[in-house]
Amino acid sequence: MKSSQIVDIFKQGHLVIPMYFLQQYKKLKISMEEFMFLMYLYQLGDKSLFNPSKYAKDLNIDSTKVMEFIGNLTDKKLIQVEVLKNDKDLMEEVVLLDGFFRRLSLLMVEDTNEKSASYQSNIFEIVEKEFGRTLSPIEYEIIKAWLDNDISEELIREAIKEATFNGVSNLRYIDKILYEWGKVGIKTVKDVENQRKKRVQRREEEADSSIDLDIVDWDWFDDDDE
Repeated sequence: MKSSQIVDIFKQGHLVIPMYFLQQYKKLKISMEEFMFLMYLYQLGDKSLFNPSKYAKDLNIDSTKVMEFIGNLTDKKLIQVEVLKNDKDLMEEVVLLDGFFRRLSLLMVEDTNEKSASYQSNIFEIVEKEFGRTLSPIEYEIIKAWLDNDISEELIREAIKEATFNGVSNLRYIDKILYEWGKVGIKTVKDVENQRKKRVQRREEEADSSIDLDIVDWDWFDDDDE
């Protein structure tokens, strides 16, 4: 093969596949070959011209295989071939990807609901039990933000215990505790316990001091209007 031919191969471009598509393709109930063909159509863009001979040439596969892929993806309502009028008022066959995008949207909603259900069965129920009431939508979002920011469930539970110990059933109080813990690098329950040990040691060393520097017993809302 001549060097010029190799260069021509490199100039043909590349196929970019979003990682999310690759992670979810099995849920579309299609084969890997069908998925790769679908990604090729995705790269061409929604409403691209329907051109099976081009597909076969670009992908170096038989035209009968191309038509098989198109038939399967159409049956599964992932693509649709329709005749539409273009900008020049001429009718042309195009490939629509609306079905594929719809299925992806549903998958993302399902993923979100699964995560929410997982959250609900753990931290959310614990907080509601401690507060003795149902959480508001804003409170729900605050707790979800903790989890999304990789604050562990065990650390959240520890902050809830701390708030309860101090007689406070206030989500802002818990949020402030977690914030202050984060500022000093507390990420685990063991870190909290170590901090408490340091507090005891400081109290012993500073028995005459009226200032308690420990973050666990700090009144987080000294400067609040509430």
